[in-house]
Amino acid sequence: MTKKYVVKILSANDTGETGGHQAGILIPKDKELLSFFPVLNEKLYNPRAHLHFLDESGTFWEFAFIYYNNIFFGGTRNEYRLTRMTKYIRQARLVAGDELVLLKEDGRYKVSYKRKDTRVHTGKVLQLGTNWRVIQI
Repeated sequence: MTKKYVVKILSANDTGETGGHQAGILIPKDKELLSFFPVLNEKLYNPRAHLHFLDESGTFWEFAFIYYNNIFFGGTRNEYRLTRMTKYIRQARLVAGDELVLLKEDGRYKVSYKRKDTRVHTGKVLQLGTNWRVIQI
């Protein structure tokens, strides 16, 4: 059984508290972090994969992992994002400082969260500069 967690400490922009609009949560171009997600065909325009995440209540959520690569097609963007999460974030009442916890276990995805005042982690942690980290179990 293989398990891999990725964790994102949410910003006010991620949760919609700033009132701004963004196209999902930015995923840094870190090789280990990107290995959590499926490989996208970078030769296609804005390739994406629709991923089904199961939450703790048994509800499935469909999020989209997208490589906005239009810089190679006459545009300006060159970034990875996890989108279609607004409904989940709102329903869970997540706020800036809460952690979004994504788990991939034997090819299946799960989503959960930890409130900023209840976070506790053990094990090896790779700290990334954008509030993302990979937790090896």
